[in-house]
Amino acid sequence: MKHLLLLCAWMCSTPLFSQTLKGKVFDSYNHEPLYGASISLGGLSTATDNNGAFSIGCSKSSTLTVSFVGYKTFTHVIKNCDAFLNIALIPVNKNLDEVDITATSNLNKSLLYQPSSITKLGTPELKRGLGLYLDDAINANVPGVTLQRRSVSGGQQFNIRGYGGGSGGTGRISSNFDGQGYKVYLNGIPITDAEGITVLDDIDFGSVGDLEVTKGPSGTLYGLAIAGVVNIKTIKPAIGKVSIGQDVLIGSYGLQRYTTHFEMGTSNSSLLINYGQQETDGYLIHNASHKDFVNLAADFKINEKESVNTYFGYSKSYDQRAGELTLTQYANKDYSGNPDYIIRNGHSEVTSFRAGLSHMYNFNDRISNTTTVYGSGATTNASSAAGWTDKDPINFGLRSTFDTKFSLKKGVSLSGITGIETQHQNAQTIGYGMVKNAADTSGYYIIGAQRSNQYTLTGTTSLFTEWSLTLPHDISFTAGVGLSNMNIQLNDRMYVANSTKPTQYSKNYNGLYSPHFAINKVISKEFSVYGSYSKAYKAPTSSYFYIPSTGAVNTDLKPETGNQFEVGTKGAVLNNKLSYQLALFDAIYSNKFTAMNVLNQAGTATLYTYVVNGGKQDDKGIELLVKCTAYESADDFFQSVRPFANCTYSDFKYVDYVFHTKSKAGLDSAINYDGKKVAGVGPFNANVGLDLSLKYGLYANVTYSYKDAFPITSDGLNITSSYSLLNAKVGFQHSLSNHFDLNVYFGIDNITQTQYPIFVFVNQLPDAYLPAALNANYYGELNLKYNF
Repeated sequence: MKHLLLLCAWMCSTPLFSQTLKGKVFDSYNHEPLYGASISLGGLSTATDNNGAFSIGCSKSSTLTVSFVGYKTFTHVIKNCDAFLNIALIPVNKNLDEVDITATSNLNKSLLYQPSSITKLGTPELKRGLGLYLDDAINANVPGVTLQRRSVSGGQQFNIRGYGGGSGGTGRISSNFDGQGYKVYLNGIPITDAEGITVLDDIDFGSVGDLEVTKGPSGTLYGLAIAGVVNIKTIKPAIGKVSIGQDVLIGSYGLQRYTTHFEMGTSNSSLLINYGQQETDGYLIHNASHKDFVNLAADFKINEKESVNTYFGYSKSYDQRAGELTLTQYANKDYSGNPDYIIRNGHSEVTSFRAGLSHMYNFNDRISNTTTVYGSGATTNASSAAGWTDKDPINFGLRSTFDTKFSLKKGVSLSGITGIETQHQNAQTIGYGMVKNAADTSGYYIIGAQRSNQYTLTGTTSLFTEWSLTLPHDISFTAGVGLSNMNIQLNDRMYVANSTKPTQYSKNYNGLYSPHFAINKVISKEFSVYGSYSKAYKAPTSSYFYIPSTGAVNTDLKPETGNQFEVGTKGAVLNNKLSYQLALFDAIYSNKFTAMNVLNQAGTATLYTYVVNGGKQDDKGIELLVKCTAYESADDFFQSVRPFANCTYSDFKYVDYVFHTKSKAGLDSAINYDGKKVAGVGPFNANVGLDLSLKYGLYANVTYSYKDAFPITSDGLNITSSYSLLNAKVGFQHSLSNHFDLNVYFGIDNITQTQYPIFVFVNQLPDAYLPAALNANYYGELNLKYNF
């Protein structure tokens, strides 16, 4: 009897959970499952698994509590234990104090403490649109920076604060025919080659998960980076998840993309493998594109002091080029292309690999080292109206940095970054003319006689050190200097009978010092104000430093110099609901490369052209970026409403910028473009948009962009038209079971069917435009993921 009474008492005092409540917890913003979220209900507790799923004993009228670090706690009174709960946790607004940057001397690596203009893009910004070509993410989210592309999926070129492209080596005052002046890194591996030329055709931008743009001269930490630096990182798998997925994307103009991906993340390692194919018919005739790619990124934490990161990428891309449209063709919406390109089968084909290994070691709590060794190789061929070119570059090098930090006394610390970056390139470039095919006179031209054969050896080395002194009251002073050297050796392997010209040329550009000084003040951990000065150089490429027609080295050619003064403020206020960045800058680029045209004795024809220093470019501007969380609720249909906006005002002008034409008789005629607006950049650009996170796994966004008109010739006589774009996207993400996740979305670019270009060529009349799709561009994607 005594035991029976004890049993009854125990049963009456213990809740009976005859039912089990099941559900899934995920991020309300990107809909990614949250592993390890704490679940409590009626005195019981558990945690979500690697798929964000949970199950817990349930009784009605109990209060469910869900919590996770970095997110607002969710509470809900349970009325039906049989209901499956999809719980969207709302992130605590990410403060600028939590956004780390790639390279800095400051002890605090968050964006708020950096005395410079740096824009970070994550998955929400990178995937707002189609997300395959990168230009939609850059142009809509990074004030002061534009990205153009010379084909549907290749030929991407940045313009950062008015600096973009090459020189007037083509016989014009200036051009933007290739990507020079900035440096691009992928997972710490330089994409920019040793000469300073950046080709992005082989990069799969659909695999990018993080991007960082540093604007303005960045020579102190990155060497010959006169315009700025772009750091790209691939998607990083979530901790505690192992999954395999298939993505299928289709769209207008024959767009198809199929991607298979494997992701694994643990507390000590991660692995990402992507394999896919992408193709499209293009926006006009002879504009098709095809790309095969595979990339692998792996991180391993060996112990508390040591870790290793690896990356390998292979890509094979083929992009047809229809050539530039003339002003008349573009005005008449005649998208038939350039006949001289098409008859020569205008295209760019790139087969490449990139590999890198990074080793991080913490010697103690004050000194650590990161060393990256890398190599890349490519075989490329391209044809255009000018002929056919084969190029086979091989690049290799390393970057090694020591991060140091010392506490001097209470509230005072000294931290620094010191290192070396060296890169070398061996490249052979062979040029051919193209002739009519005698076996098929109505078909494409074929490769004709060889016109040039050059083998170049290029090496660049940069030594750098930068230190930040942090004082009480969140004041810091930063000072540093970089020293860059560049050597170019060119071997002319083109045999010409009876030629007396040299066959080997070499040039050194040494002692290029790039100082950096800055002061930063953080106020109440919410916002900061800063001022900075920075300097960097752009050395000539192998095609600039010698004059092929005379066989002479162009000894008077100097590197371009960039000096930038900047003041700004950034912060996260209103309880972190509003974040902003504001920058005012004046970037002065001196010794700008331009062309010298040498005429015949009669002055009626150009005999040859070589590169000279032509003058200055003074770029003054204002950039503003604002993000806001206007509304958030875990229970309502609208779970979060996040508007964003950014704008840029640019006042870029030439200063004593001269284009020379010299006759054989020695007479020099010069045109001075002093005071003219810099070609290729409009005075005002703006973007506004809205991100919505909705109940039931729904999400949506809309973006409106305005681009001002700008001159496409340095004399200011030819100007583009301004235009506006409206893009939108809606999607649905849901867990079909404990193992299967579904994400499907549909988007429209250029809803208003506006005519606009994806590339505008500067100083290249009569050719001027590469057009985007004339009609609205529809696309949709299905992502299915299996979680182990």
